[in-house]
Parts: sequence; C-alpha cells; structure tokens
Amino acid sequence: MQLKRIDLDLTVCQVPSVKDIDLDLGFYFIGRTADEISLVCQTDKTPAHTTAREDGWRAFRIEGTLDFSLIGILSKISTILAAHHIGIFAVFTFNTDYILVKQDNFDQAMDVLAESGYEIL
Repeated sequence: MQLKRIDLDLTVCQVPSVKDIDLDLGFYFIGRTADEISLVCQTDKTPAHTTAREDGWRAFRIEGTLDFSLIGILSKISTILAAHHIGIFAVFTFNTDYILVKQDNFDQAMDVLAESGYEIL
C-alpha cells in the first residue's frame, strides 16, 4: 500500500462559527456536531478567531480510492504507530483516508511504516 506525504504544516482547531472559515482555503476538513465545529487547515490559513488550537501537525494520505468494503486499513496503520508511541488524528473524504501526526514524530512515523512494508511517496 502506498502512503503519500502531504507537504503542509497543519493546525487542528475549533471555531465558534462556520462563518469564521474561509471556504476558499486550500487543504481543509470541517467537522460539525451539536457540541463543536472542528477544523483542520494549513497553519498559515488558520482563522483569526479560534476557541482552541493545536499547531504542529503533518499528514499523509493512503493513495488510491478506498472502497467502503475495505476493512482494517486505519487499524493496521494506527497499531504500527501506537507501538512506537506515535499518536494520530485521522480525517476522511469519500475516497480516501488522511492521517495526521505531530510534526515532531512525522519522520519517525514514515520510517516505521516503511519498515512495515508501506511504500512512502
């Protein structure tokens, strides 16, 4: 399986309103529940008004379109990283999975996944 690095500095934050989000941003994910609005975006494009913010994330994606019938992809990756004490923050699109890792652990994450048979692009 191939994993592609995303060459962006990312931030995970909460915003008080979706009106605070510039929908013309490049790379972003929005999650909304009754309790919060979460945003993953490029650090240099983080909204000015956040209620919580954590910078210092990097990401990679699982290459290709992932069929909904595929089972255990995230589980296998997260298990490998957890064994090396590397936490993740995962987000998904219809077609693929994106895994965020703290920047300080990113190179180690890529190394251990490569050692486990993943091709890093």
